[in-house]
Amino acid sequence: MENKKEETIQPKSQGAPYWLSFLPAGVQDFLTETGETSRFAGKFFQEVFLPPYEFKEIIRQSYEIGYRSLPLVATTAFIIGMVLTLQSRPTLVRFGAEAWLPAMVSVSIIREIGPVVISLICAGKIGSGIGAELGSMKVTEQIDAMEVSGTNPFKYIVVSRIISTTIMIPILVIMGDGIALYGSFLAVKAKGAVSFTLFFHQVFQNLDFSDVLPAIIKSFFFGFVIGLIGCYKGYNSKNGTEGVGQSANSAVVVASLLVFILDLIAVQITAFFGYI
Repeated sequence: MENKKEETIQPKSQGAPYWLSFLPAGVQDFLTETGETSRFAGKFFQEVFLPPYEFKEIIRQSYEIGYRSLPLVATTAFIIGMVLTLQSRPTLVRFGAEAWLPAMVSVSIIREIGPVVISLICAGKIGSGIGAELGSMKVTEQIDAMEVSGTNPFKYIVVSRIISTTIMIPILVIMGDGIALYGSFLAVKAKGAVSFTLFFHQVFQNLDFSDVLPAIIKSFFFGFVIGLIGCYKGYNSKNGTEGVGQSANSAVVVASLLVFILDLIAVQITAFFGYI
């Protein structure tokens, strides 16, 4: 009888809290996923400060994440700069404010469009790549083999990738902003005679430190979220090769959604401190 009591009591102590049973299944899954992701992030902050430090892997991942993503980011940013300028110019001409075109485009790209769009591009490319890579390693038991060999797979695989995305996304955003402004200059020059010096003089004259700093700071958070979600989805992949595709897909969706949520929070914070 004592053994039977232990068998009946033990599952209740290890299961989900009792109050969760009253919630819909979708809400339960959301809360569980949020808790697991938070615990995964907590483990990252616990491991990131403990030796050994995988500097070589961080550099290699920075090359893979940053340099290999640069052509896509540069092409996207260049098109964004040109399209934004071409779409905005007729409206400004109608109100006689064509001279404000460089200022309007530069502030729009630096403060909002550049960081968000480039982060979404990176969430699609980098987040899905990390999710698929770690998912395939999980399915083929490479992570288990690393644990058996005495290597800390979380330190080597997860920490290095999250650090790399946190560092490289802001760099890609800064480079993308510059390329987008150059695309804007070419669009303006195609419609009228304006020199390179005059255009960028107007750009930097209307940009303020409060425009640049919040955009760079929030891009660090965008990079952290992209790396965290990609690693979490891939590291906890299940159901064989089908689970690898699901991990890559869900990494893109969740990371993109969190980028928008963090951007909304960042806008509220900057507005609270009077930067808007």
